[in-house]
Amino acid sequence: MDIAALTLYFVFAALGFGWRSWLQWRRTGSTGFRGISGPPGSLEWMAGAGFIVAIVVGIVAPLLQLIGAVSPLEFLHTWWIQALGVALALLGIAATLYSQAGMGESWRIGVDASESTTLVRHGAFSIVRNPFFTSMLVFASGIALMVPNILAIVGFVLLLTAIELQVKVVEEPYLLRVHGDDYLEYSGAVGRFIPGVGNLTAPGNERSEA
Repeated sequence: MDIAALTLYFVFAALGFGWRSWLQWRRTGSTGFRGISGPPGSLEWMAGAGFIVAIVVGIVAPLLQLIGAVSPLEFLHTWWIQALGVALALLGIAATLYSQAGMGESWRIGVDASESTTLVRHGAFSIVRNPFFTSMLVFASGIALMVPNILAIVGFVLLLTAIELQVKVVEEPYLLRVHGDDYLEYSGAVGRFIPGVGNLTAPGNERSEA
């Protein structure tokens, strides 16, 4: 299962980042990568840095389990939990590709404050505002269940924290600034990561958290 987890991680990275960046470059002349926002030590910077660290931890966890450096938690190390992990990882990959396709030329990794992209509200974006991040969390949870060691769980928690920070302190303020009332109306109707949860009612004032 360790090798299967590493294989799925490679597939996710190759399709979700490599292939998607190449496709974006073919269409627009840009890969879509905008880097880490904010000065070192700021919340914006910690969100981006934490995201990178979480990805690295997510890859290292199955590697260390494969060589016997860490052991799976016994209460999670059952065939049905690992099977559930495989299903979630595959679902996460498929959902990631679907949500990325829905963004079209607006797809970005990171934020460039000087840009003004289209506010996407159709497809997966009519269900949640950040379907790419939701899909990535589904994938990461699947990997953590496939190789349920403490490092994999720490990596998932770190990824969740980094994504929360990225959305709340980087992306939502940017979208509110660029799209104003249009984004406020959209975010009031559609949840952040889960339908009906994390809806904005005014900048900095949320109806529910996620």
